[in-house]
Amino acid sequence: MIYARKSMLLSRSAKPLADPFSEVLTALGARSVRGTGLEAAGDWALAFDGRARLKFIAVTRGRCWLLLPDHSPEALVEGDLVLISDTRYTVASDPAVQPMDGMPLYAAPGQDLVRLGAANETALIGGGSGFADGSAAFVLDALPNFLRIDARSATANAVARTLDALRIEVVQGELGGTLVAERLAEILVVAAVRAFVATNPKNSVGWISALSDLRIGKALRLMHADVAYRWTVPMLASEVGMSRSAFTKRFTERVGRPPLEYLTHWRMVLAQQKMNAGETVAAVASAVGYNSQSAFAHAFKRTMGRTPRSDR
Repeated sequence: MIYARKSMLLSRSAKPLADPFSEVLTALGARSVRGTGLEAAGDWALAFDGRARLKFIAVTRGRCWLLLPDHSPEALVEGDLVLISDTRYTVASDPAVQPMDGMPLYAAPGQDLVRLGAANETALIGGGSGFADGSAAFVLDALPNFLRIDARSATANAVARTLDALRIEVVQGELGGTLVAERLAEILVVAAVRAFVATNPKNSVGWISALSDLRIGKALRLMHADVAYRWTVPMLASEVGMSRSAFTKRFTERVGRPPLEYLTHWRMVLAQQKMNAGETVAAVASAVGYNSQSAFAHAFKRTMGRTPRSDR
């Protein structure tokens, strides 16, 4: 019996491990937020509302300020790239300038580039990824609401090239440019998160930053590779070469919740998306590892605060 269990674990470890970030974005219906541009001169300030999305802002010429609630003003200069999530923000020539609502300026279809003033002192590019309703928190809660991407990161060159290509698509407005800009914006979000994972401090908490931890990252990949499998803490600890207690402590510190609580949370988020897509409760329960619909319903209500059928 012990031999059989070891063989099972070894065969499971031999399988290619999942890329949790890509899997989560796909499962949660991530969609591109169109690429947009701003060229401005003189005194100006534009305010934008908060939305459940990952949004990047890059300065391609000049300088400006980024203002966030409960955050000191951030000076941005040419070459800077920042990632923000689910928060109001203002971009301005100076923090003292009274902002106007920037949303209507981009409201018209195809209105991807806004020019303020006659000159072109400052140029910005923006874009990002949104999520299906009710699912964004699983990603956004694992990231700070403001990240400045380190220009010295391993992905900096790739970010710069992608950003330049996006700028061309937004400014020139060629055939199919909006579609290309959306795809490039999506790539930039992934590149920015990748840079964050590669350079973030070890005390960052969240499943995304924990992917950089060799052992905890492997445990996350194992769980995502087979979400319906009946994982136990001893199994996962053995797979990553740690004692049960050390693994539980380290996982909880890096991810922000214990291993099986994290797994249950992801299963329920995934279940919600499957039910939203029209799958039956019975099929969803089986897909996320529950033989009993009642056990699944109890776990769903405990995690999501409502019953599966009310969610549908």
